[in-house]
Amino acid sequence: MSIRKIAAITKLSTATVSLALQNSAKISAATRARVAGAARQIGYRPDAKVAELMSRIRHASKPGDGACFGVISLYDTPRPWEKSLHLARLHEGMSARAGALGYRLEPLWMRAPGMSMRRFRGVLDARGINGLLCFGSPRLDAELPRELDHYAIVTQGLSIRTPLHRVINHAYNDTIRALDRLHEMGYRRPGLLLGEYEDERGGMANASAYLGWCERRLGVPGGVPILRMNRIDEKPLRQWLRCHAPDAIIIAHLYDVLADFSRALAKIGVKVPEDVGTLALSQVLEGTPFSGFQENQRLMGEWAVEMLVSRIINGDFGIPRHPRFEMVESVWIEGESLRPVPRGFA
Repeated sequence: MSIRKIAAITKLSTATVSLALQNSAKISAATRARVAGAARQIGYRPDAKVAELMSRIRHASKPGDGACFGVISLYDTPRPWEKSLHLARLHEGMSARAGALGYRLEPLWMRAPGMSMRRFRGVLDARGINGLLCFGSPRLDAELPRELDHYAIVTQGLSIRTPLHRVINHAYNDTIRALDRLHEMGYRRPGLLLGEYEDERGGMANASAYLGWCERRLGVPGGVPILRMNRIDEKPLRQWLRCHAPDAIIIAHLYDVLADFSRALAKIGVKVPEDVGTLALSQVLEGTPFSGFQENQRLMGEWAVEMLVSRIINGDFGIPRHPRFEMVESVWIEGESLRPVPRGFA
């Protein structure tokens, strides 16, 4: 058996060799390199059928104390999902999929008072955790510590700059779908109101999609100028509406800003959808009067767990050289903020 030959060459146990060939974080980098060298020396190739079978056996087993993923918080609390409906839905998806695959989730707070990276790694290793799920960061310039380079890590969103495997909302496609829907309903002069924080957090996907769509479908480079604001300000909103007269507004913003937008339109004297149609792209639309696309956080959470499991099975630990992205499209929520535009009216 090849593993026994490698064990004889390296003077290691077969168990250590097996873990090293799986690129397990439990084995030091030096030992993994030593085993890899011996494997090349004898021309070792893993048996794909055996690897597939062992993977099925491992993931068919029931959860145990050792079957655990860490959930990293870069927020000011170890359980940020308890304060955010958006993150709560992500956590629900993660928990459900992890449980179905035989894992439990354990919250880990990297910013806890007195927590050093050496101590944090000690906690992970003591609990046998080699897979980490990250909720991202409230800051857009956050970096994940390099000390976590021997764990499998999957994050959500684009807020962490460190190259990581991640699951993100497909903001570009959502914007294109929103514009196509407005066009089908008869709207011909859509405008985009975009949160500056959301624009940066989404990699400028909404703005890019809007500008490209306007040029391709309307033949107008740029279309209606994009209105960017973090909080809804009545004065620039009124001026923008007066100067550019959009017949529909796509608002891509945080869900807690949508009510302010509705109030501002009412104060200006704009009726929705009689005077202007509105379509929202946001984290939560249920319970609001807006039609639009709502992020599918539960599916994002499920996919993050599936990606993490696949990375561990494939021995993909540490900061990846070639990160994988999986993008999840939002779901349509029917509201009261749009109406078909009669032919010849637009």
